[in-house]
Amino acid sequence: MTEDGTVRTADTLAGLTTLRVGGPAADLVEVHDERDLVERVRAADAAGDPLLLVGGGSNVVVGDAGFPGTVLIVRTSGVHRADGCGASQIIAAAGEDWDGLVATAVAADLAGLECLAGIPGRVGATPVQNVGAYGQEVGNVISRVRLLDRATGEVKELLPGQCGFGYRDSVFKRRPGRYVVLEVAFRLERADASQPIRYPELARRLGVGVGDRAPLADVREAVLQLRRGKGMVLDAADHDTWSAGSFFTNPIVPESTAASLPQDAPRFPSAGGVKVSAAWLIDSAGFARGYGLPGPAALSTKHTLALTNRGAATTEDLLALAREVRDGVADRFGIVLVPEPVFVNCEL
Repeated sequence: MTEDGTVRTADTLAGLTTLRVGGPAADLVEVHDERDLVERVRAADAAGDPLLLVGGGSNVVVGDAGFPGTVLIVRTSGVHRADGCGASQIIAAAGEDWDGLVATAVAADLAGLECLAGIPGRVGATPVQNVGAYGQEVGNVISRVRLLDRATGEVKELLPGQCGFGYRDSVFKRRPGRYVVLEVAFRLERADASQPIRYPELARRLGVGVGDRAPLADVREAVLQLRRGKGMVLDAADHDTWSAGSFFTNPIVPESTAASLPQDAPRFPSAGGVKVSAAWLIDSAGFARGYGLPGPAALSTKHTLALTNRGAATTEDLLALAREVRDGVADRFGIVLVPEPVFVNCEL
């Protein structure tokens, strides 16, 4: 690493993403200080230089051509707690490891994040995607997001109502590139038991009923076990985890479309329509676990929603598989799946 923080020049981005694909960048710069991060972004914007920010790289697909500019690797750190009446806030820098923050909250008997254990990435990415799993979403517990608005150069805070949270959605996602998340505050319940368990799969694993509570540590461990069984906890030795997690979001469709699906298709009430299982659609359209093996890109052998790099895939290999799955589901059911990851210098 050079004095200005540059890691390497003309290296690939594959090592910075959980998919392990992506071409070269002109410069890779690791940033540990928030002030330095803000100054570098402002300087690049003022000069009109291309800039890409990467945290954990768990929700990004980088093209084989790479990125023709500077990549800032966000490694800012810092976690502190502020107690209030009946609840506490955990405030974390954008570069903090997400699963580490969940573990910190659980160890401190703070409920509200326990079902989000094992999700790879950094804190700063969670409000962008409104990260959720097993009935919890960060948008339900975020109390504020501090950010740099690249349109104005101003550092400011947004409250939950200003973040536009929806299912895997936010104002940050709808305006890509405009905001740089610097810090996130989470308002959590002081309790040694979880929030009510909403997902039957998790309730069964815990041996409780839907709507019941369970010890925080037990919930976190049960979630980790479930995610490991689906290849959703990172393991360098397991190619099923060389993925971007769930590649497609669960589509929300009109009631008439949901009614046209086979009777066994999972359906969930949702704002704006009916949420349908993307995994069920993919499997029922003929794309079973492991589809595409021996590779170089294939569906996970553990979960159809994960598109995986079997060790030597290129970005185009992954995208070709994604297109095949998307088009196959559209042909079979008339539903077009929407990808969840962010695409950089490539498209589906």
